[in-house]
Amino acid sequence: MSDNQLKVENSQVPAEDIHNPELVAAIDKMQEDGSKPNVDAMITEVVKARFILPANVRQIPQAHTQNGKTVMGNSTQVQFRLLENNQTKQKFFGVFTDMDEMNKWNGVAGSHKVVTDFDSIAGMVMDPKSNTEGFVINAFGKSVTFPKPMVISIKQQYDYMRRKKNIIENGTQVKIGEPKEYPIDLMATLINHLSTEPQVNAAYLRMIEKDGKTGYFIVVDFLGDMNSTFEGIADAAKPYIDDEDALTIMPITMEFARNSVKDIEPFYQKTEEE
Repeated sequence: MSDNQLKVENSQVPAEDIHNPELVAAIDKMQEDGSKPNVDAMITEVVKARFILPANVRQIPQAHTQNGKTVMGNSTQVQFRLLENNQTKQKFFGVFTDMDEMNKWNGVAGSHKVVTDFDSIAGMVMDPKSNTEGFVINAFGKSVTFPKPMVISIKQQYDYMRRKKNIIENGTQVKIGEPKEYPIDLMATLINHLSTEPQVNAAYLRMIEKDGKTGYFIVVDFLGDMNSTFEGIADAAKPYIDDEDALTIMPITMEFARNSVKDIEPFYQKTEEE
């Protein structure tokens, strides 16, 4: 086991009040029968749950400027002990559904308890500074491991479903195809924009017909914040789009998106120099 330092927001919910009976039941059911419906039901509960992380918390003196003067203040630094795979040496965050599960980890009973949720855990896993490969729920009980690619996929799928625009609603009649003529000016503008976005690895362009209306469909392979990434693409494309509904953007982690660009070359591909 090793240490990892990240800044997180303190929760006002006492760790002793954290219980996740629905998630624990969903994990039990999934481990008895690993069918897709049971896996999906467990993931739904993971996204809804609040977790406990044992940590060391300390105040770090920090200088900042106020009214032209240097003022000393404090910032909160949270240091987590990471779980380490003995064979691969990969490191994982250990999160717990309740205090009983956390106390199964020898040596952490007196630690500070940070209460957090899936979004925060996913953000920490995806942070390059964290040097972790995912997280483990109840590592010393009926454990479930979420490797980084799975965390990214779940995070992006739920972020997509929470968006209010540029999405495909359930029940929408959709057709995907190739443009009759590629929009060269649009693609050149998007390539220039994406080359300034280090979190974007690749982007694909298709045509989409939604409920009889035709528009552009952009599939993005990226890390980081979905809203800022997608808004940047939409803003860059705006001069070439008559109606904002004529542009649909989706992360490649969505099954529909992956299938739509299968065997299709990206119009933008991040280079090592970028």
